[in-house]
Amino acid sequence: MSNNKVSIVIGAQWGDEGKGKLIDLLAKDVDIVGRYNGGSNAGHTIVVDGVKYAFHLVPSGVLYPQVSCVIGNGVVVHLPGLLKEFKLLEERGIKYEKRFFLSDRAHLLFDVHKVIDGIRETERGKDAIGTTKQGIGPCYSNKMQRSGIRVGDLRDFEGFSQKLRKLVVECQKQYGQFPYDVEAEIKVYKEMWPKIEPMIIDSVSYLSNALKSGKKCLVESANAIMLDIDFGTYPYVTSSSPATGGACTGLGIPPSAIGDVIGIVKAYTTRVGEGPFPTEDLGPAGNQIRNIGREFGTTTGRPRRCGWLDMVQLRYGQMINGMTHVAITKLDVLSGFEQLKIGTEYVINGKKIDYMPSTVTELAKVKVNYITMPGWKEDISQVRSYKDLPENARKYIEAVEKLLEVPVKWIGVGAGREAIVEKPPSSKL
Repeated sequence: MSNNKVSIVIGAQWGDEGKGKLIDLLAKDVDIVGRYNGGSNAGHTIVVDGVKYAFHLVPSGVLYPQVSCVIGNGVVVHLPGLLKEFKLLEERGIKYEKRFFLSDRAHLLFDVHKVIDGIRETERGKDAIGTTKQGIGPCYSNKMQRSGIRVGDLRDFEGFSQKLRKLVVECQKQYGQFPYDVEAEIKVYKEMWPKIEPMIIDSVSYLSNALKSGKKCLVESANAIMLDIDFGTYPYVTSSSPATGGACTGLGIPPSAIGDVIGIVKAYTTRVGEGPFPTEDLGPAGNQIRNIGREFGTTTGRPRRCGWLDMVQLRYGQMINGMTHVAITKLDVLSGFEQLKIGTEYVINGKKIDYMPSTVTELAKVKVNYITMPGWKEDISQVRSYKDLPENARKYIEAVEKLLEVPVKWIGVGAGREAIVEKPPSSKL
């Protein structure tokens, strides 16, 4: 990591790239890990000493006792879900109480948002987006309509209660009189308040003071660039901005504080839910990737759609995010393939295009030109030095590096915390 005080880890594809693993690797050298977007629709999985940790709201850096964790204003927080994650940490002996902080400007996600999410998805029918039904979209909708409720509102509990009652009434007016016990929910929040109150901070001042004092901050994105509300495959996107710029607005940090932007790229491509996927492989190769890579969603358990690496999509993401380094994850999943494919060009109606189509209608028409590379048979899960990777594995990594024009610094070769290879700098870039 650079000497700049803030480093950002972003998903460079459609999510599920393995961001949590790299954050876990880098977190040991920082003071603060922050989260700036999304909610419990995200899932980060880390394996430490054979123990699997699956986080949804808790930043991955919580596993290091010296690291403070901050949930920023751009996150939507389902407090009962957060407390469930706290309980799992407690069961595994991880102390977090004095180093976990919630922005008072973060919006609260309630069960009513989840109900509405399900109603909306059902109403869409064949045009369903494939939402996780965690209430993310409805909560962000309330935020933008200025009818949302924020963490800081809990300090005036009577005022909070009135706002929640009003919110539920408004939702029932719009979506029908679905059964909902708002008084029971208010009671739950009253019971949670003593545990949550000490964690609530003005995160803008907290982070500003920390950076001024020389502390280092690692920022983690939820979801990924192709799910960005503006730059993703709209409308098959999330409701926040996972892009680099989202870190500034979702945590209140200035762009001038940002140093490294680390893009996490799976060695192939996956996607959960609906929407265009140009390099999707619906044949045996896609099934092999899914089965070997255990490509099932952390949050939903849904099987992920699988396909080949897409350099057009990755270059588009680079234009937006300005990645300084790339980490390629799950390279071990590709062991055993005779040949590997990398999508390098998009073609529409026989003409090559040099842009990412903005509409799903146009993107669905895309044909992909591929380059084919020889695979490797060796099990690479125990490799820890770049020179010990099979020659064809190194050629694959170097091809990605050349096509993307961003240096690859880390390569994931297995699920465990230690299953990572650091790549020496290339003289060819």
